[in-house]
Amino acid sequence: MSTTPPPRSPSAPSTAAHPSPAERTDEDGAFDWLRALGPSGRRAFAGAFGGYALDSYDYFTLPLSMVALAAYFGLDSGQTGLFTTITLVVSAVGGAAAGVLADRLGRVRALMITVITYAVFTVACGFAPTYETLLVFRALQGLGFGGEWAVGAILVAEYAGARHRGRTLGAVQSSWAIGWGLAAAVYTLVFSFAGDDLAWRVMFWTGALPALLVVWLRRGVHDAPTATAAREQDPRRGSFTAIFRPGRDGAPGLLRTTVFACLLSTGVQGGYYTLATWVPTYLKSERGLSVVGTGGYLTFLISGAFLGYLTGGRLTDRLGRRNNIWLFALLSALCIVAYANIPHGAGTLLLVLGFPLGFCMSAIFSGFGSYLSELYPTAVRGTGQGFTYNTGRAVGAVFPTLVGFLADSWGVGGALVFGAIGYGLAALALLGLPETRGRELA
Repeated sequence: MSTTPPPRSPSAPSTAAHPSPAERTDEDGAFDWLRALGPSGRRAFAGAFGGYALDSYDYFTLPLSMVALAAYFGLDSGQTGLFTTITLVVSAVGGAAAGVLADRLGRVRALMITVITYAVFTVACGFAPTYETLLVFRALQGLGFGGEWAVGAILVAEYAGARHRGRTLGAVQSSWAIGWGLAAAVYTLVFSFAGDDLAWRVMFWTGALPALLVVWLRRGVHDAPTATAAREQDPRRGSFTAIFRPGRDGAPGLLRTTVFACLLSTGVQGGYYTLATWVPTYLKSERGLSVVGTGGYLTFLISGAFLGYLTGGRLTDRLGRRNNIWLFALLSALCIVAYANIPHGAGTLLLVLGFPLGFCMSAIFSGFGSYLSELYPTAVRGTGQGFTYNTGRAVGAVFPTLVGFLADSWGVGGALVFGAIGYGLAALALLGLPETRGRELA
């Protein structure tokens, strides 16, 4: 694949619903990216934003309830780590399937299917009578969890113009912090007023909330016209073989892109899910924080994450997709090492470092939605993005499991260094991928 976007005719229309003011000026207004989407694009943005926030909420019900689950079922660290691993492994299957559905049935229909799936099985987790049953329900929840982000990101990316796509998708990503914050707030409330044996079940039952989003999606959200036209005209849409086809006779193929995009996603998500899964347990079991204290520390972490998504989205448009990921891979690795080696008794420092940790490990994600969308043509955009992003989730799931099995001997804080290794892998994977800033999604 070429390392530079194809030239665009001066008369070629923007993929945005209306020309953006920022397309005609040197400076960007704070909300030009939102105005540029047009009415249909803004409805699509709202649907994707809400879906990803609630996807995040349903995901974090598990890490926040991990200590209570371990006590209730009598689990060791390896068994609790397996919850995250199986969720992320199965999410690869769900994400790949959702990508194909997005190319064949449409982005909005696939989005509704994923939302209903993760809502139903999150609620089912609250009724699980045994560890094994909970493991099965959590795996099935991963089917929907795996597809939501990829489908929602593509839906919005195809409405956004090239100039604003990074910050637009960064804003969608920021909803992950919203859902995370909501889960932390509900966790603090529920575990403060209910015993642990009931509280973890209540957390899962609140996962029914995402089902309400389907009503909104059905009422007024539609695929971008370019995606609809491609789906109707291209018989190869949603083809798995297409994303693994090598280049031939000078014609570019997608095999190289798919392999390196999977490595990139593995590294970034291995680092991220190591932190997302084990920081609550680290704060409570090794630092001795109460439920309220853990919620306070997570407030700093989540606040940093929210601002990181927004900042990273803007930087990915300014610096380029690859430079943004390189920058925050380095900073995230440094933050992990610093966070895991804070001396005991330095509670204030633990609190303060939570903000840059959340900021860096989230800013690196801001370019993913635009970058993966730009790496694939419209006919297989859902298939390519769904497969690479969620394969990264599945392989990256090994990292939280390693932390779980090593926690008894190394301590959770010491084992967190595996997250830094993940970010190193992501930086290396970029060497095999092109820069795509400025590429239109025709």
